[in-house]
Parts: sequence; structure tokens; C-alpha cells
Amino acid sequence: MLTKVVSRRLLLTLALAGAASACGMPQHSRGDQPPPPEPMAPSPPITTSASASAPAPTALLVGFCGAPGSTALGAMTGDLDAAGRKLQETIGTYPPGHTIVPVVELIATTAHRSPGADGMYRSRCSDDTVRNYLDAARRIDGVLLLNIQPGRADFLPEVQAYERWLTEPDVGVALDPEWAVDPGIVPGEEFGSTTGAELDGVAAYLSALVDAHRLPDKVMAYHQVSASVVHDERSLSPHSGVSAIKVVDGIGPASAKHATWRKLTSGMPDQVRTGFKLFFDEDTRNGSVLMNPADVLALDPAPSYIVYE
Repeated sequence: MLTKVVSRRLLLTLALAGAASACGMPQHSRGDQPPPPEPMAPSPPITTSASASAPAPTALLVGFCGAPGSTALGAMTGDLDAAGRKLQETIGTYPPGHTIVPVVELIATTAHRSPGADGMYRSRCSDDTVRNYLDAARRIDGVLLLNIQPGRADFLPEVQAYERWLTEPDVGVALDPEWAVDPGIVPGEEFGSTTGAELDGVAAYLSALVDAHRLPDKVMAYHQVSASVVHDERSLSPHSGVSAIKVVDGIGPASAKHATWRKLTSGMPDQVRTGFKLFFDEDTRNGSVLMNPADVLALDPAPSYIVYE
């Protein structure tokens, strides 16, 4: 299973290396030095939607992930209104009896195979991109999660780079540690990893933001595709104002996804809720059928966040 997942991630990374990135940064072959970034124009002030809010702790979150111009990264790309309608149609297939909040998960910091000017093997998207995705989430009464693929950087500074957006009531984060690699490793060549202590540092920062700005609870999701991706998970402590969700990213037919689910949900910190990722393409190869909403909700424990890529 690990070999298959690594192969998929390598193909995805190679695709990124040959095209414009999720955030519009030109890609370069390995060993090339990219030009210095262009100065960014001052960002206009944020206009907060009157109805913007965080999801209630009991709500079921259902989302699409994606980034501009990168269909390999998920359905939330291109015409965001059309993608939002498709997300709402997907939500409409869920059984009644759930309060469902749409989620737009933007891959905001994207790992790359080239080092970039600072050698961190990642790029951050512009404020204009975040604004477009936040506006799209608000048009469907949803929330925005900023997905962080840190490359060789640490998670906390990458999250802090989006602080102006994280002071909004309906913006949280989704950490992607398989793309968090050590010095000497190129993202995509092998799985990266994080620790419970590093996740705890991000949670503490988000908790402080919630307190300082009197915000509703923040969602802090973290994706996990393999047991090796998160170490010492129990070092992630509870933090007021932070709703932690572990999203199990197992790929393949339902039997493989169930096996990954059982393995990765065992021994979680008590305060962490569960999430589940479905892949439109990878999960349906060789005649396999995508798990339907009833199948997903029947998982034990039942997931709080279901995201489609």
C-alpha cells in the first residue's frame, strides 16, 4: 500500500513541477534557481461577510480541496462558483438529519521539487487567491481551510504567514505533514512527517488568536496518509478555541481505506475528532467504487469532516 501511495504522490509532484503551481508561481527543473518573487501590491482591506462564522462543534463538515489551475489537486479549481455548486450537489447526497457545513480547502502553501529563493521548497499563494477562495466559501455559507504543505519549512511560520486571514471567523487550517520534509529531502521523494509537539505549537498559536480577537473556534485539521507521518501524536494537547480533526487520507478501494482508518484512528488524543478523505480518481481505479455517504458515516468513529479530492 505504501508503494502505491508514494507512486501517486510522486506523479502529483512531477505534475506540479511541469506546470504553473497552485499559486501561480512558475516551476523550474531541479537544480534551476527561480527568479526572485515580484513585489506584491498592498492588499485591500478584508470585508467580512455578515453571516461568516465557524461551524458548530456538532456540525458535519463536507468539503472539496483544490487550488487555482491545478486539477490534480482537487475539484475546487477553475470556476469556483461551478465547483461550489458541485460541492453542494455532493452534500445533497448525504442522508438527512445532519447539519452540514460546506468546506473549501485551499492548498495555500504548496510544496515543490525546486528550492525557491529561500531553499524551503514551497511557495505561498497570494492574498488575492485567498480572498477569491474565501469569497467562494462564503457564497455557499461555508468555511475556508488553508492547507499547508510546508516543504522544508516548519508548520508554525507557514501558518503565521496567513495571520491576517486567520483573524477571520470562518478561516481555519489544514496541515499536510506528508509534504513536511527534512533538510536534504525533496518533497515527493518520500513521505515527510511532523510531531504532536509541532501540531501543538500551531494549536497554541491558533488558540491565542481566538482569544485575542474574540473569535469562534478554529478548525485545525491535519492530514495523515501513513502511520509514519505523525509521531508522538499524544503531545497534541487540548487548546481552548481550537477544534482539532485528524483526516485519514488512505487511498484505494473501500477495503484498503477501512484498514488505514482502523490503523490511524487507534490511539488518537481524546480531544481530536476524525476526518476522512475520498479521492475521485485514485479510489475508483480497477473498477473500484467510491464509498458513498452512508458508507463513510458508518465508519467508527463517525468522521466529523469528509473531504473530496
